[in-house]
Amino acid sequence: MTSTPPTAGPTPSAADAECLELTRKLRRRGTLVLSLFALVWAFAGASGTGSATDVVPVSVEVAALVVTAAAIYLGHRKDAAPSPRTVSLPENWARGVGVVNGIEVLAIFAVIAGSNASGRPELIPAGIALVVGLHFFPLARLYDQWQYRWTAGLMTAVALVGVVLVVAGLSDEGVRVVVGLACAVVLWASAYHLAVRG
Repeated sequence: MTSTPPTAGPTPSAADAECLELTRKLRRRGTLVLSLFALVWAFAGASGTGSATDVVPVSVEVAALVVTAAAIYLGHRKDAAPSPRTVSLPENWARGVGVVNGIEVLAIFAVIAGSNASGRPELIPAGIALVVGLHFFPLARLYDQWQYRWTAGLMTAVALVGVVLVVAGLSDEGVRVVVGLACAVVLWASAYHLAVRG
């Protein structure tokens, strides 16, 4: 009589395997996109700290590159632990994401145009932060990533702080530093959470 070796667990079905792969792909894509946009915000913030050849902005930019590269590495490493759960995407989620991102881009252009037309270009960083923050609310549902809700909330809070600083009379450069670096930190935190926890 031959004995069969114990199995580690049930073999996932093709549908389960496909869902796991989609979850992994979205996790990697999210880490990459969040990290790169954090880098853009960090460079925008660094631009308010001095000229491009000064020590401070260059140091901030180098640090931003390192933090971004580390996040991308963590999100794309082959030995990453699987996500603790698989995503449950709503019907037509990809189309919804496209609509949300399209509205976001149009709203950013509207913020830039409106701020410049009103003679208040110092409001641009806070306005863009608000648009980006708000667009994460529907993305949280469309991607089934609950952590995007706190990304949305924190980015929106940064935008409101930026408006308060503009009203208080902080310099354009100062507002750019605060809003840019704060937004970068929020997006990096989201990227790291996605890379490590899924």
